[in-house]
Formats: sequence, structure tokens, C-alpha cells
Amino acid sequence: MRINLFIVLSVILFNYSCTVIKSTENVIIISGSDTMYELNENLAKEFMKEHPEISIYVKGGGTRLGIYDLINDKCDIAAASRNLKPEESKLLADYYGALALVYLIAKDGLSIYVNPKNFVNDLSLVQIKEIFSGKINNWNQVGGEDKEINVVTRNPNSGTYLFFKEHVLDGEEYTKNSISFNSTKDITKYISENYYAIGYGGMSYTEGVIQIKVNGIEPSEQNVRNDTYPITRYLHYLTRKSPSGNVKKFIDWVLSPKGQNIMRKSGFISLWEYRL
Repeated sequence: MRINLFIVLSVILFNYSCTVIKSTENVIIISGSDTMYELNENLAKEFMKEHPEISIYVKGGGTRLGIYDLINDKCDIAAASRNLKPEESKLLADYYGALALVYLIAKDGLSIYVNPKNFVNDLSLVQIKEIFSGKINNWNQVGGEDKEINVVTRNPNSGTYLFFKEHVLDGEEYTKNSISFNSTKDITKYISENYYAIGYGGMSYTEGVIQIKVNGIEPSEQNVRNDTYPITRYLHYLTRKSPSGNVKKFIDWVLSPKGQNIMRKSGFISLWEYRL
């Protein structure tokens, strides 16, 4: 118990002193997606229970930061909620002479959040696009009250921000009147306190908000798994080269039934339909 407690405390301390920690054979550093931050912590804690000789340190900051940490040899695994951009792939190839290895580790539905007191509970993709691009700015334009829509987004370093822009806004810019936050938790907290706010994020974040239907379809596990829900994506782990040693052991464990069960418990969609 003392060993595990020390490791868990080290994970927390890493967020404040990450520049001190260096990768070694028995130290694995994961950096990147804030959407995946709690998931990565859960995976790390469970893995370290089985392998107390290995320490895993988890860092957030967004997908973009994780990818650049990977390029600059500051982490072993980049957690990404979007695909690599061409320029990022080129940088990795230029630095290391090979493209990054990409592992799909889970699926996620990108939910649209509103306050529980907002009785709008279903929007089309077109309406969502027009709300977040600023063409629709009052709830009465989509069947709600005559109140101004308060648009909330992730910050531009977020993979979720870019994914939403590419796949929902079709590349259009977000409205200039939007408010941005660094994490999905911050978004849901804000929406829970503001009746006329709307935002987006992973399906695992439910506290204080409701996740509305999109095109009449609920963001449920089954609807995401079979791609019925319109806004689905994969979550990724990236490495500079084919992993070996404990990094490979960890990734293999994440893709195993035990790791995939942690995905489900963390609110994400496992790659396979089995349960432990």
C-alpha cells in the first residue's frame, strides 16, 4: 500500500514539476489530451497495481502539447483525441526518420451539453453548426426561450476543439462571441451554472449538464459503437517508433480485456463488446 500510495502521489506531483521527471525503462510518461486525462490516470493506477515496479506519470495540456512533447522526446506516449496533422507527421519523420505509430484505444461520442433547465433537448447537426459559428444566436431560433445563446468551446490547443471544427463546423471558424476553457470539466461546470450556455465534450462528462440528442439520436454506448450517433471519434495513443519494454507492456495491457474494461468504467466506449 505504501508503494502504491507513493506512486499515486507522484502522479499528482508530476503535474506541478513535470520537467524534473525523465523517462527510463521503469518510468513511462504520458502527455496530451485533456479529454483523456482522467482516463489515462485510471489506466495508469490500475496498471501500476499489477506492476508496482513501473511508474506512470500523466500530464494534460491538450493533444497539441502531447504531440509536441512526443516530438521533443519529453514523453513516451502522446494521448490524442484527433488524428495527427500533416505538419506534425512531417516533424516526427524529420526528427526520428519514421512516422508515428498510432494505436486506437477507445471510441468516444462528442456530446452537446446544455443546462438541465434548458428544455431544448434535440438539435440537428446543421443547427449545432450554425450555433457554434454564430449564425444562430438565440434559443428561440431552435425552439427554446427568447434568450441569447452562450457558446462555450475548448481552447485551440485541444484535439476536441479541432475535431469539432473540422467535423461539425466543416472547417468554419467558431463564433467570436464564444468563451473557451482548458478542460471539459470547466465547460460542464460553467454550463451547470449558466442556464443558456451550450458546449461540447466527451460522453463521460455528465455532472451538472444534460447531453442532448443530435439528429434525434442519443449519445449512448450502443449508438456510438455502431456509428449511429453522428459525432463519434477514436481516441489514440501515439509513439515515436515501435514500442518495446514496459511501454509496449502498458499499451498491450490497455488493449487487453482488463484495460478495455477500464475504458468502459471511465465512461468511454471499449473497442470490443466484452465485459469482465
